[in-house]
Amino acid sequence: MTQTPLPPPLHDALVQLLGPSGVLTNPADTEAFCVDWRALYHGKCAAVLRPANTAECAQAVALCHAHNVPMVPQGGNTSMVGGATPDSSGLAVVISTTRMNQIHSIDHADLTMTVDAGVTLKAAQDAASAQGLLLPLSISSEGSADIGGILATNAGGNNTVRYGNARELALGLEAVLPDGSVLDLMRKLRKDNTGYALRQLLVGSEGTLGLITQAVIQLQPAPRSRETALCAVENPQGALNLFAAFRKQDPSAIHAFEFMSGTSMALVNNLIEGASLPLEAPAPAYVLVELASPRADDSLRSLMEDILGSALEEGLVTDAVLAESESQRQSLWMIREEHAEAQKRAGASVKNDVSVPLAAIPEFIADATKACEALIPGIRVAPFGHIGDGNIHFNLVQPEGADPAAFLAQDHAMMDTVAAIVRKLGGSFSAEHGVGQLKTYMMPSWRGGAELQTMRQIKAAIDPQNLMNPGKVLPPA
Repeated sequence: MTQTPLPPPLHDALVQLLGPSGVLTNPADTEAFCVDWRALYHGKCAAVLRPANTAECAQAVALCHAHNVPMVPQGGNTSMVGGATPDSSGLAVVISTTRMNQIHSIDHADLTMTVDAGVTLKAAQDAASAQGLLLPLSISSEGSADIGGILATNAGGNNTVRYGNARELALGLEAVLPDGSVLDLMRKLRKDNTGYALRQLLVGSEGTLGLITQAVIQLQPAPRSRETALCAVENPQGALNLFAAFRKQDPSAIHAFEFMSGTSMALVNNLIEGASLPLEAPAPAYVLVELASPRADDSLRSLMEDILGSALEEGLVTDAVLAESESQRQSLWMIREEHAEAQKRAGASVKNDVSVPLAAIPEFIADATKACEALIPGIRVAPFGHIGDGNIHFNLVQPEGADPAAFLAQDHAMMDTVAAIVRKLGGSFSAEHGVGQLKTYMMPSWRGGAELQTMRQIKAAIDPQNLMNPGKVLPPA
């Protein structure tokens, strides 16, 4: 006999629908689905459901809806804010999309890809690349994060400065609503002015309005020329000035523009095997800039050299290295992509995924650093991120030798300290990670009044029983 709080008729119907391997109830099998990537949340679930296609997913959702069972959609389980983790009641089922992993088609005329929600971003990127195309979204967790979760959280990433967030790349969606009905919005159209843009309502809803099952993703021609450089700068203002210099010359060439603080870079060099700083000496801050073009004979190298040459003469850049091969380019990107992992290995950390207007970035980093160091002496302030689009991951790592639990017990104090400065500068407390369950308490003061009330009304209209990812995004009424 299986041990699960699911009503026996529901359990039996789900097993008949999904097969024995499609319904996991043994705690040893479900445990990994109940803990988030950061290990901040340790929940329980009645079962993990693993549908293989939209039809199975829709029927499973309809069965759970009929029995009033809460459902937690989960893709690659890479959420930074506990958005895909069940609560501790053990009453909810996790619906995993990992078996829904088919790449259905790539359309060269429309430059689109039609994929299941469970396809990992890396698999989708590789499939596009094999046909000379580019899926322009790029994030650190792309080997694990899947398309459904990426769209549900409106992920951003390294190339947002050029191509936009996931929202800008989703032309069509298919989703299972909380009652099991299937919402088919799988249109490849760039122009479709026929009522409410429901796909945009689902993108960024973090699984609270429905479970994304398929998507039509916009692609781009693959770059045939690319130049990448790592630059040392004196401070965030220097990084911002360097961005302005590149944007002034050719904004369409900027593929990525990433900022890394000296503290965060030191953690990578000290804690990540194979990482090494390819510059003469450590610097207060760094920029990783990548230029790209679909033209094979584009003069990106001369553009990069001209801008960096002038920047070195002016003292805007103190040192720089240009990738001379694809392996060197990958090495530079590895340094950038390992910042989150290095901070995880350094101990407990509090992540502030925030955005402010570009001109306010230096003031934000300076003021927030000073405030957090005053709040917790010895704290390691390790900001990095997408300075080209105003998104800074203002991460706070515990003091060396400190008790991790005691440090995390002050997470709200730290987040509120940072958020107060973000608010003063006209920014947002969550730029790309979402709200999840970590930041729901911020919603009333940041998005209160008519805005939050409208969100509640939309949720109530689509999910009146509050069964789809309850406890996420919206705080208790």
